[in-house]
Amino acid sequence: MGFMNKIIGDSGGARRTDDYVELDGVAIPETEADTQLHIARINEKQDVIDIKDAVYAGDIVIADITRHTTQDRTMEQITDELQQVARGVGGDIVQKDDDQIIITPRSVEISRQKLGR
Repeated sequence: MGFMNKIIGDSGGARRTDDYVELDGVAIPETEADTQLHIARINEKQDVIDIKDAVYAGDIVIADITRHTTQDRTMEQITDELQQVARGVGGDIVQKDDDQIIITPRSVEISRQKLGR
């Protein structure tokens, strides 16, 4: 089971807040954060709308694209659309391997170097 499957699961259904497990000893902030990290799955072109809304709102999105191949014409269109969003907000976008796209708003840069060894 891959990392993204552990986060978003294998089912195609929407995830709910109660699908996640709270870690012991980690306090839940009492105030709402300025920026949130969203996990998304792109199954079809319509899924891009929620991703765009989140980025325009100043949030970060990690999108699972395992359903598509990088040569898929739909995936090319989706990638182009998300690149336009990143440029439009002054953010950043990268594709990690063949399974994830990470898109950020202004003032959040994605490092191209891995941590660790």
